[in-house]
Amino acid sequence: MNRQSAPSLQSLFGGIIAALLVVISFNSFVVINPGQAGVLSILGKAQDGALLEGIHFKPPLVSTVDIYDVTVQKFEVPAQSATKDLQDLTASFAINFRLDPLQVVDIRRTQGTLQNIVAKIIAPQTQESFKIAAAKRTVEQSITQRTELKQDFDDALNARLAKYGIIVLDTSVIDLTFSPEFARAVEEKQIAEQRAQRAVYIAQEAEQQAQADVNRAKGKAEAQRLLAETLKAQGGELVLQKEAIEAWREGGAKMPNVLVMGGESHGGGVPFLFNLSNVETQ
Repeated sequence: MNRQSAPSLQSLFGGIIAALLVVISFNSFVVINPGQAGVLSILGKAQDGALLEGIHFKPPLVSTVDIYDVTVQKFEVPAQSATKDLQDLTASFAINFRLDPLQVVDIRRTQGTLQNIVAKIIAPQTQESFKIAAAKRTVEQSITQRTELKQDFDDALNARLAKYGIIVLDTSVIDLTFSPEFARAVEEKQIAEQRAQRAVYIAQEAEQQAQADVNRAKGKAEAQRLLAETLKAQGGELVLQKEAIEAWREGGAKMPNVLVMGGESHGGGVPFLFNLSNVETQ
């Protein structure tokens, strides 16, 4: 009986050992996928040299590998600052960044997880970078020079995060708001400018109307001058007489059949006889 159980125990132990060897062999390697970087720690101590994509050996049972996502990450970070003219300026930034795969060991040693990186590094450095950019210009310049404001912010943020192994790919200004007092001042300024523009338009319109009146007066004076010259010329009386008859007809009054004008009372000229029946409308 004992002789039969001994081989059984040996087989059992052999199976256990084989299973342990299999487990250990599988635990001796780690696969780093594309977009990842790993940090090998042995007995709790991070080892130099990041584990990049591929398969890597690691001591079994006594080591662990922390995996970091090194693809593009996006976080929205609020920031607040005072401008050059001491006005409050609030902004919200969308920051696209990724971790430098070659520096994940230092990141593991100093910051730990990605959440710690955002909370302890990116958020406060965003705030400081915004203060640097906002302090260079007034609140009004921050509006009119928004591109320059963002460029100053990007330069400051890139310089500050690079030393932590964080690569900034792009930033976007989601929102830029001002104090209620400044918003009211801007509105009042716009209203004043609109009123001033309206006043200029009215003045220009009045000037154009006055010039038109002058031109009309000049035209009327010129017409009267030409008429006077016409009347002085030979036959001028005939012009007047014809205009008088036309005015008489247009007035609607009954006209005589024969009208005599001129005579000796008008400088001795030949009397002018006009048969009005000829000019009546048929």
